[in-house]
Amino acid sequence: MRTAQPNLSVQARQFQENASVRLFRKMKGGRIRPTETGVAFKVLARLLLETRDEVIDALIAIERGEIRSVRFGCTPLVEQGLFQTFCDLHKEILPICPVRPTHGDAAHLAEEILSGTVDAAFVTLPLRHPDLYIEELRRDRLVVCLRRDDPLAAKASLQATELQGNLAVLYHPQRHPDAHARLQELLKDAGVQLNDYSCASHPSEMQSLVKGGHGLALLREGTTLDEELTTRPIADVDWTVDTAFIYHKVRHPKTVPILVKRLMKHLSQNGREVAPNKLSVPLQTPISNGKRPSRRATDGPVQMTLLG
Repeated sequence: MRTAQPNLSVQARQFQENASVRLFRKMKGGRIRPTETGVAFKVLARLLLETRDEVIDALIAIERGEIRSVRFGCTPLVEQGLFQTFCDLHKEILPICPVRPTHGDAAHLAEEILSGTVDAAFVTLPLRHPDLYIEELRRDRLVVCLRRDDPLAAKASLQATELQGNLAVLYHPQRHPDAHARLQELLKDAGVQLNDYSCASHPSEMQSLVKGGHGLALLREGTTLDEELTTRPIADVDWTVDTAFIYHKVRHPKTVPILVKRLMKHLSQNGREVAPNKLSVPLQTPISNGKRPSRRATDGPVQMTLLG
């Protein structure tokens, strides 16, 4: 069910008649020109109608029994609370519909979505595929994880150059090759050369290695830490872990688009930094020397998609 342009015009006239606003004014010669309010209405009304169609599509799918169960995925570096919130939002819409969580790497989950095994997933960027919607949700600062008794823990923040020779615990490169390559680029721009390092496949494993004295690690800010560990920000850089929600452009449960909007609203209401752009292809902004750009050059933090 789609809304045609004539229907939109009819609704615009009805809205103007019932509300105390003017959407357009008549000019000489019978011409009609939209007011400033009318220009805004044109954009906002289309968004409203789009959402209405998504709701109707979801209701029709539910009525037809097309959504009997859903399988949602999540990668290790995504905040588990975010994943659980999404699953809970789906249960609010369909309480009797089983939600089957699955965990894996970004590339693996993307392949399972393409094959139809998984319906949607939370991943950390970068990730690209022409058949997937990749909706950026939030950005979390990347911080240094270290032991509380490490001399560097006495500092309020660390310089990127202090990672040299100390950063020795990394998320396994094979779990997200593109993210590892991007991390190497950022470190190189900051003057840091990676030497020998230990690998881990989960944040808990990375913390275990740091706790064991094997070196520093980079983690998403807000990660639950072992009591013997702490974190410090990196000065003069805005390195972030960017979380996205992915699903197939054609084959997906009709409840998913509505749930993404609800989740975005939930994040905004709870004061979490929401990515400014919803993109089908993630945006990556190269930063010279890994330094913080001046505020004249950018309106907000620099997005650096690192880990997955």
